[in-house]
Amino acid sequence: MFKTLYGKLALVLCVLFCLIGGIVFVSALKSAHMYQQEVEQRLNRDLAMYIVNEHVLIQNEQVNTEELEHLFHTLMIVNPSLELYLLGPTGNVLSYSGPPGLLKRDQVAMAPIQGMLGGKTKLPVLGDDPRSAARQKAFSVAPIKADDKLQGYIYAILGGEQVDHLAELLQSSYILRWSTGAVGAAMLFAFIAGLMIFFLLTRRLRKLSQAMESFKQQGFKQFVPFPVPNKPPTDEIGNIGITFNEMAKTIGSQMERLRETDALRRELVANVSHDLRTPLASLKGYIETLLLMDQNLSETDRRHYLETAGRNADRLSKLVEELFELAKLDAKDLKPHPESFSVAELVHDVMQKFKLRAEQQGVRIEVDVDPATPFAEADIGMIERVLDNLIENALQHTPKGGSIHLSSEAHGQHVEVKVADSGHGIPENELPHIFERFYRKSSANAGSREGAGLGLAIAQRIVELHGGKISVQSTINHGSVFGFNLPFPVIRQH
Repeated sequence: MFKTLYGKLALVLCVLFCLIGGIVFVSALKSAHMYQQEVEQRLNRDLAMYIVNEHVLIQNEQVNTEELEHLFHTLMIVNPSLELYLLGPTGNVLSYSGPPGLLKRDQVAMAPIQGMLGGKTKLPVLGDDPRSAARQKAFSVAPIKADDKLQGYIYAILGGEQVDHLAELLQSSYILRWSTGAVGAAMLFAFIAGLMIFFLLTRRLRKLSQAMESFKQQGFKQFVPFPVPNKPPTDEIGNIGITFNEMAKTIGSQMERLRETDALRRELVANVSHDLRTPLASLKGYIETLLLMDQNLSETDRRHYLETAGRNADRLSKLVEELFELAKLDAKDLKPHPESFSVAELVHDVMQKFKLRAEQQGVRIEVDVDPATPFAEADIGMIERVLDNLIENALQHTPKGGSIHLSSEAHGQHVEVKVADSGHGIPENELPHIFERFYRKSSANAGSREGAGLGLAIAQRIVELHGGKISVQSTINHGSVFGFNLPFPVIRQH
């Protein structure tokens, strides 16, 4: 139980209440006793002086035994709790009221007596009790003088042994027991009220702890948000709750991202191993053939083998380059450097790069862009890479005699660029997957299969990096249309 915060608070509260209760009880008894002595001393401060004025206790430097015994007898009848002592000038006990053999010390310290007679000491002033070796009590004292010469002192203990016995009786009295019970009941009520207050104050902490534990047991995947009724929060627990909610969302998204990254890594390893194996095996086979049969090969065969090995080496180089590029885009290591540029000019420039290759494949490339098309705001090098990938993809899937059409037009606050081909088209069930890495059409008429399936994935990452969106529309045996949009330049106020 005491391992929880509430248990620890309850234990601390219990210890504090017991400690405070004990201190209060002892202090109350002590202060009551001191108050009683102070009252008695104030009321009977001049008692010894009255006795000295009314009785001659020392005469001719001799103790008047008869008068002293008469005084002792009278006081025992009037006030049995009063103990009277006749002291010498140095505080030695000359005589006292009571049976013989009761004295524990025959000398009384003079400092309290002098302080009492001087009148500058705060009451109560406690002096030595001759009937105890260590006890001190309230007293009244008066000097006995004859012819202005000090003869001794009358020293009256105001609370004698009978009073001590009475105090012991009071400790077991009904009133004291009732008072103690009342104080104990008040302390118990305050303790229970404190426990309830602590329970209410720690309730939200318990809920927060439960939410964290549940989040942990769910494998940091799902969590129940900690409710924060006041926004902004009014206390530290609310701040912790908001921080936990934000932290849990971040951890959840990071865990999801890690799972996606792990799945992509597995997919990457599987696809890379497959795509690298084929050109590597072909490259190795042709090189080994050249090494083993170099003397028996004709010049034509030797050149054929070298050209085939070169194509496989190019394919490997391109695959590795695309993998690095896609990895940088996924990791957001590549940052675009936007600038204003003419989309129409960029489309014409890219078309010129592929014009010769298209003619060799028997494919027409047509451009339909308006020179007045508004400028776009993007990284021109990255957008050129997007057009390269889309046109190369179109060339791979457009048969001889087909055509590729490039166009651009303004739509709202964006410039839209399209690359359309008259190829075989893409089956409808494959359209959602064509932008996935290493995905290639499964159709038998898909055209060349030399690509690694990374071009469209790279194009999509670049467009999304610019805040745009890439799309595709396709019809079997009629071709496909790929399009993406770019934002207009931001007009800055000067």
